[in-house]
Amino acid sequence: MRKTLTIGLQISIMFLFIAMASSPFTTRLQAGQITITIKGSTTVLPIAQATAEVFMDRHPEVNISVQGGGSGFGIASLIDGSTDIADASRPMKEKEIIKARSKGVYPHEIIVAKDGIAIIVHPSNPVYNLTSDQILDIYSGKISDWSSLGGKNMKIVVVSRDTSSGTYEAFEELALKGERVRPDALTTASNQQVAMTVANTPGAIGYIGLGYLSSRLKAVKVNGIPCTADTVISGKYPLSRPLFMYTNGKPKGIIKDYIGFVLSEEGQRLVREQGYVGIR
Repeated sequence: MRKTLTIGLQISIMFLFIAMASSPFTTRLQAGQITITIKGSTTVLPIAQATAEVFMDRHPEVNISVQGGGSGFGIASLIDGSTDIADASRPMKEKEIIKARSKGVYPHEIIVAKDGIAIIVHPSNPVYNLTSDQILDIYSGKISDWSSLGGKNMKIVVVSRDTSSGTYEAFEELALKGERVRPDALTTASNQQVAMTVANTPGAIGYIGLGYLSSRLKAVKVNGIPCTADTVISGKYPLSRPLFMYTNGKPKGIIKDYIGFVLSEEGQRLVREQGYVGIR
């Protein structure tokens, strides 16, 4: 009886090793692959994607998984331990830091780029400049027609981000002065969706990170100042902000190497190629 059990156990172990040898998990271990997970801001997303791609080319043993979802999602993922790096287009809130520390997570902030929140309209819209007060009046619901701003007799379609977005929170602080967005605004989940909606809607207005500007959109001046790299660097553009990556404590090992690459001259060149402003 004991001999039969021993033979059965040996067979079971043999099949287990065969199954493990063919599993993706074991393949990753055999290849010595290391995985870094990045989640969060759709504004920082192009920076993370571009730098991750080049870094993986230089380090074949490293796999970097990059996901959007918004700054709030990235920060929550860092707190619950489901990401190594959280991308954010706003600083962490005090309540988020307190929650993180209560779970043994100690957020470390790294500024990786600078950005301007561009106010965009459809290219056919003749309006080329808006004051801070006019932007506030549009988004709070006091102005509802472009004719009030020197444009066509056309209803303004207000496009905004969802409240979990870091871009929304930065826009709320810098442009809305604490007021809430009008209830009939179209709410979208990403910079790309804002850009697509405005590009396809002649009466629309929206706001996006500098890196999402294209020929399908027109960025209006704010208080007579265009949203450009130069005006963001100088601080003249009124809707400027830093962009962040957060780690649990100071980065170590391969995560430190990746962050170091993002901050390097080559990494900052990739930041600029994505349409953002480097910190060097």
